[in-house]
Amino acid sequence: MTDKIQKSDAEWREVLTDEQYRVLRKKGTERAFTGKYHDLYEDGVYRCAACGHPLFAAETKFHSGSGWPSFYAPIANASVETHKDFSFLMVREEVVCSKCDSHLGHVFNDGPQPTGLRYCINSVSLDFEAKRDAD
Repeated sequence: MTDKIQKSDAEWREVLTDEQYRVLRKKGTERAFTGKYHDLYEDGVYRCAACGHPLFAAETKFHSGSGWPSFYAPIANASVETHKDFSFLMVREEVVCSKCDSHLGHVFNDGPQPTGLRYCINSVSLDFEAKRDAD
């Protein structure tokens, strides 16, 4: 993606809450079962809380029992990027927003079909836009 959003640390601090900044910019995580979207199952789109980029469609969300919102696929392949994460003496795949490089969570190979993937995403990394019914 060529039109990456780039902001200084101070600029991110101005537009994000302390918790959003800790997770999105410093690669933190929220405690399981505490996020506002872990148990939401409405039709709509999940967007990056830092930049508004569309990340996941609600129809790809599933109940994983992990305590975090889980999706089996991004809204488009180019919506997210993955990087090797070697923190905490583990090897995982970090998921970031392809538009602003904000940390979203991790992806694992234990999800449902059709992809077999589980994108385990922090609620604080997301904004939910409910689908509006046609008038």
